Amino acid sequence: MHLSTTQTRALGDVMRLLAEASDPDALRADLALPMLDLLHADTYASFTWDTAAHCFARVKALNMSEDNLRSWDEHYRFVDPLTFPMMERRHPTLATQILCQQDLSRTEFFNDFLKRDRMHWGVNVYVFADGECTGDMRIWRHRERGNFDVNELEVLRLVEPAFAAALARFRWEAKPASLPRAREGVSELLQRRSALSQREAEAAALILSGCPDKLIAKRMEVGLATVRFHLTNAFRKLHVDNRTQLAARVQALVNAEASALGTQ
Repeated sequence: MHLSTTQTRALGDVMRLLAEASDPDALRADLALPMLDLLHADTYASFTWDTAAHCFARVKALNMSEDNLRSWDEHYRFVDPLTFPMMERRHPTLATQILCQQDLSRTEFFNDFLKRDRMHWGVNVYVFADGECTGDMRIWRHRERGNFDVNELEVLRLVEPAFAAALARFRWEAKPASLPRAREGVSELLQRRSALSQREAEAAALILSGCPDKLIAKRMEVGLATVRFHLTNAFRKLHVDNRTQLAARVQALVNAEASALGTQ
């Protein structure tokens, strides 16, 4: 993966924001500019998913008109051929992986919505915790820039697990009572699908939830040194080097299990 000086600086800004964030809506707004720099893109929007209402909400956007955003919620989401198929893929996805550009350009969604803000080439990522979408990033380019390439898709895949962990952390802090049940399910899966011990699996499951070491220690009722011992063993057994890679590896195991169950 090759990154320019501008992209390297933007990636550093993104990772700092993800590590230091204290509010999920502010985080999604603050990510807009560095994510556009990172992906050489022009337009950014980020929503959360309201499970009860079955709709997207709390939009944060950059370089999109308010009228256009309002029109998506009022009308175009009902004729949008991209958003839900991209959401179902559960990993960074190009718009052209869902619908070829020629077919997309014939749709009402493209001609009456996307073109208003010169959105031509798109890539979306949706992140999840316990099977629920916790947020997304929808990033678009003007036509003259050309489509996103493989290298840029890999950059977004690098950011995805840290973005997922950050939003999951806020979710657990808001709903602490739901954490033990969620942790237990992932922990049991890790014990079945990897060589992790029970305590190593519990620590790894909490990493996926975005918990820092101090919160992991509190949840597991152990000291920080014990948490780091379990995480070091988890790194070694799952062949990863850091927390971000561990979260990505655990998420991959969760996704594989969900896919296997879905085919039965």
